[in-house]
Amino acid sequence: MTEPAQNHVSEVDATQADIGLVCALPMELGEFLSRCSKVKTYTGGKFTFRGGIYDGIRIAVVESGMGPARACRATEALLDGHSPRWIVSTGFCGALIPDMQIGQIVVANKITSLDQDELMVDVGMKTDAARGLHVGRTLTIDQMVRSIAEKRALAEQTGAIAVDMETHAVASVCRERKTKFMAVRAISDDLSADLPAEVLSLVGETGAVRIGAVVGALWKRPGSYKDMWRLREHAMTASEHLANFLDGVVKQLYASA
Repeated sequence: MTEPAQNHVSEVDATQADIGLVCALPMELGEFLSRCSKVKTYTGGKFTFRGGIYDGIRIAVVESGMGPARACRATEALLDGHSPRWIVSTGFCGALIPDMQIGQIVVANKITSLDQDELMVDVGMKTDAARGLHVGRTLTIDQMVRSIAEKRALAEQTGAIAVDMETHAVASVCRERKTKFMAVRAISDDLSADLPAEVLSLVGETGAVRIGAVVGALWKRPGSYKDMWRLREHAMTASEHLANFLDGVVKQLYASA
């Protein structure tokens, strides 16, 4: 089913894509994009887009920045600009239940919000904890969840297994546009510890790291360096595991189309 590589390249130049991926932050798909060839980057509509070839499959990525509103606009821009057959909401998420470890994969079969608007996704997968795969309801909210207590409360309130800030918005656009959709995320923070307070100010709405905030955090609390380094390690682990899982997902979605 795979067309010759040169044909794909010409079609990528014409902006068409087989699979579109929506992430919030550059670091989330950094490892996956490193495995793509002929990657091109451009900006448009206040978003960063990257296109490339993954094993002969035309990929288009939009980095939305954080939050539902930006994710909604970025998904619309991706669909308008590249017309992918599939959209995958991807990136990092926070665990809401015990026994989920950094880097493990979450695939949503239900996507809910705090106003109880729930979307169903037929993924044909089941949880396989031994392989680090969790399938279930995910929750989208408009702010970062930092503490274990907050996460446990959200799990009890919604029955979700993981939380992020973009998936429901992406899924809603795909529902309106009648575009095939899937949500795949990797755990970047679990229930073993609260995220440091500084994390709320380190990353801007667009996903860019605020250097001034980093310097300020180190000045006010020198020990925050260890926390930031741990967050970086967790992000790198999550990005690598996510890339490994997306390898199979992208190929299967392409084959299904």
